[in-house]
Formats: sequence, C-alpha cells, structure tokens
Amino acid sequence: MSSPCDPQHAPAGDVGAALMMIDSRLKAIYDGRSETDAEQQALTDQFAVSLGPRGVDDLLDGACTLIYMFMQWLRMAYEDHDKDVIESVVPNLVATMRMMPRSVRPEAIPTMAGLLVAAGTGLSPSLWRKQYGDWTMDEMNPLEATAFLLAEHINRLTDDRDFASRMITEALTRADEG
Repeated sequence: MSSPCDPQHAPAGDVGAALMMIDSRLKAIYDGRSETDAEQQALTDQFAVSLGPRGVDDLLDGACTLIYMFMQWLRMAYEDHDKDVIESVVPNLVATMRMMPRSVRPEAIPTMAGLLVAAGTGLSPSLWRKQYGDWTMDEMNPLEATAFLLAEHINRLTDDRDFASRMITEALTRADEG
C-alpha cells in the first residue's frame, strides 16, 4: 500500500537553488568563515526575496528533496556496514542542532528529527511536514541547517569536501539527460 507521503507524490522543488545555498555554506565553513558575513547574508536575503512566494515554496521543496536524497545515500552507505541510518545519523544531528541555539531553536529540533526519520524510512520530508501545516519562519534556518549537516556528514564519511554537492549535481545532470 502506497503512503500519501511517498516521494513519487512530492514535488522535487528547486533542488539546484537549495544545493547552491548549502554548497555556499559548506564552502564558507571549509574556508574558515564560521560566521556568515553581512555581505553573504544580504545576498542570501536578496535571493530569497527575489524568488517570491512560489519560488520560496520551490526552494523549501528543493531543500526537502536534498534531505531525502542525502538520507537515502546515507541509508545505503550504512546498510553496507550493517548499520541503521536512523540510529547512526539522527542522534548525532540532533545533538549538533542542540549546540546551535542561535540558528536552530529548541522547539524546531523535533520537526527536523521527524524530517530525518521520514526521509530515512523512504518518505518524502516535504509531504511528511505538510501534513502538520505550512512551514513557519522559525523553521527556515533549522531546515537549512539540517540539509547542511547531512551534506557535511556525507563529506566527512567520504573524506571529500565536495562529495555531497557533486553527488546531487550528477543526479540532476542525469535527470536532465534522461
């Protein structure tokens, strides 16, 4: 029986724009810029405003698609080592988010953990979240942080700072060619 949260029913959204935002955050951290500088934040804010309401929805769906794709890759990688992705990834990411109180408010952490569990069990994070109502402004930073932390986790596992971004870029290229 198919779930209403099955990824085949979910919009992919603007995966490219979501990846661009995550990749720029990764590069900033890897370059030693742990704080977002004012200029980069202004550009990010300007980009978000330029999207308009429909574009923001597409960006949110794109971020959820990234989370889904990252969790599916992690699921396969952990299963190759007889480990469970939920047990191996979720507690670590939740603990990391708890150490980020300026970016991730404590009340958003259960939602982000739910997104991870949904994605790790093969459900669409976007459709899973939608059943509880619209996204809130307080969930924007935690959603970005969740996608960022997953990408960084993949990059650490592969010992390749560009692996997660390259994996998504290659998947998008294959989809465009298909």
